[in-house]
Amino acid sequence: MTNQPANERPVFGIGMMLGSVTVFAIMDTLVKWLAADYPIYQLMFFRSAVAMLPVSFFIARAGGLRILKTQHLGLHLVRCTIGVGAMFSAFTGISLMPLADAMAIFHSAPILMTAMSVPLLKEVVGIRRWAAVIIGFIGVLLVVKPGTEVFSHGAIFMVAAAFFVALTSNVIRVLGRYDDAACITFYFTLAATLASSIMSLIWGWKAPTMGDTLLLMLVGVLGGCGQYLMTLSFKNAEVGLVSPLKYLMIVFGGILGFLIWNEIPDTFSLIGIMIIISSGVYTMQREARLKRQKVVTIS
Repeated sequence: MTNQPANERPVFGIGMMLGSVTVFAIMDTLVKWLAADYPIYQLMFFRSAVAMLPVSFFIARAGGLRILKTQHLGLHLVRCTIGVGAMFSAFTGISLMPLADAMAIFHSAPILMTAMSVPLLKEVVGIRRWAAVIIGFIGVLLVVKPGTEVFSHGAIFMVAAAFFVALTSNVIRVLGRYDDAACITFYFTLAATLASSIMSLIWGWKAPTMGDTLLLMLVGVLGGCGQYLMTLSFKNAEVGLVSPLKYLMIVFGGILGFLIWNEIPDTFSLIGIMIIISSGVYTMQREARLKRQKVVTIS
């Protein structure tokens, strides 16, 4: 694992992450809405099976079936296994707690990603970014509230999802040096479809209404697009640069949670959310400033 990314296109990576964040925020809102009536593994099935449609389109654009050839099946297997665990944990957590709180807890993942990028990818993280990571994690603790009555089963699932996402995001970063983004997305989507199909066979299937079927299919379309955009982001920019942008999902989740379920975070959650966002924004600005200084020095 070297410290040289496959491509050096930070602006493109940032744009892809912004698109991914927006798409996933809408998808998570639909998941929370549908989870009241359907089992989590059924949501996972539609999320992955229907996502094969946009993924197939991306594969065609990227060069056809030849891009699915890989010399790194072991890494793909690791990425898929961790990714399926992350999806199950995240969907379960979202269904059990307010959307803004769930997304805030989930965003310990970018914090962990930045930390993990040092030993896994040999990327350099300065003292100021480390400080922002630590402060951001304190903000997450304010939202999670461990040891209090507010700490719920949903929070446990979201913390697990954050850990899984941190791992899989760094694996994606490595795979992106060898395989196309569409290839990486395809194998994960296929694995999630197979895993959720097996769960459905074991635990049963609830027939959805026509309207809910359309919403379930939309979850899949959004999931496929969001996954591909995220994969492109990590392939083209450093983890420490693009991961703070995921904090925007907290804002989107808070707005959607309030508009749909009248959810209002408590005082500690609001303080924690503001700390998390501030930490993320600072990390992003610091990274951009260092890159500009590097360009000036080289010039």
